[in-house]
Amino acid sequence: MAYFDIFNGDADGICALQQLRLIEPREATLVTGVKRDIGLLARVQANPGDEVTVLDISLDRNRGALLGLLERGVRVRYFDHHFPGAIPEHPGLDVHIETLPHKGTSLLVDDFLGGRCRAWAVVGTFGDNFEAAARRAAGPLGLDEAQLAALRELGVCLNYNAYGARLEDLYLAPDELFRRLRPYAEPFAFIAADPAFQTLRAGYTDDMARAQVLKPELAGDRHALYILPAEPWARRVSGLLANQLARTSAQRAHALLTRLPTGGFVVSVRAPTAIGTGADALCRRFPTGGGRRAAAGIDYLPDDSYGEFVRQFMAAF
Repeated sequence: MAYFDIFNGDADGICALQQLRLIEPREATLVTGVKRDIGLLARVQANPGDEVTVLDISLDRNRGALLGLLERGVRVRYFDHHFPGAIPEHPGLDVHIETLPHKGTSLLVDDFLGGRCRAWAVVGTFGDNFEAAARRAAGPLGLDEAQLAALRELGVCLNYNAYGARLEDLYLAPDELFRRLRPYAEPFAFIAADPAFQTLRAGYTDDMARAQVLKPELAGDRHALYILPAEPWARRVSGLLANQLARTSAQRAHALLTRLPTGGFVVSVRAPTAIGTGADALCRRFPTGGGRRAAAGIDYLPDDSYGEFVRQFMAAF
């Protein structure tokens, strides 16, 4: 029997898997990619009796591959918080899916494990921009503000590393980053011992400094839209910049369109934090769009769809 761990390459996906493998250690084939690379189940070459664990990728976007695995007699355990569509009923499928607005996959795994790796759940939740939920989850840990700030910074840096159009845009491939985390039962030990954290922190600081000079293409009381250049730093920083803007302007919806070298855009959308919903519904109107209620995106928006996106964005919020 073979094992496969399929996970989103962002903070929430990595920290969800970190919790599971600290409590349920096993050697597994890792399948992951950049944050928007979520059609991952199609890559899994599993046989009858094999076990697949899926973390933080949309069931709706992987439906066909999931059904194929189940039909072949593969057992699948699925943790996620994105829009799933209709969830299949199958004896080989163990589903842990919730779409609450402030609960990510790290917290779903934390529930499943009874809080035994809570600090890693807090890191993943901070990384997924669930600030209040991360602080609530951290309550039983008795951490001071400096320790909370350290967990938040690690979560932000792990999340930052996942953004990019391709693996070459990232400082560390997500599977390598997970292997770097895996020996550490506590995130504070990783921060202190592994130079990967300093690498990510320095890159994040530099990229965000470049982003601060950007001006919105469109701006008003309820909307702001930015266009970022076709540069690796812009692809890395787009999601984190969107999160920052959402936190600082709670009544505004934000859209960040990052140009791709071959044309078109990658799109990040944040619903107004005062509302916390609508981003996924907007993005699903476009091919390759999806996400969650508060934060969603479009993997590829052609240039000739820009005007339609702007119209839909303005109408949605």
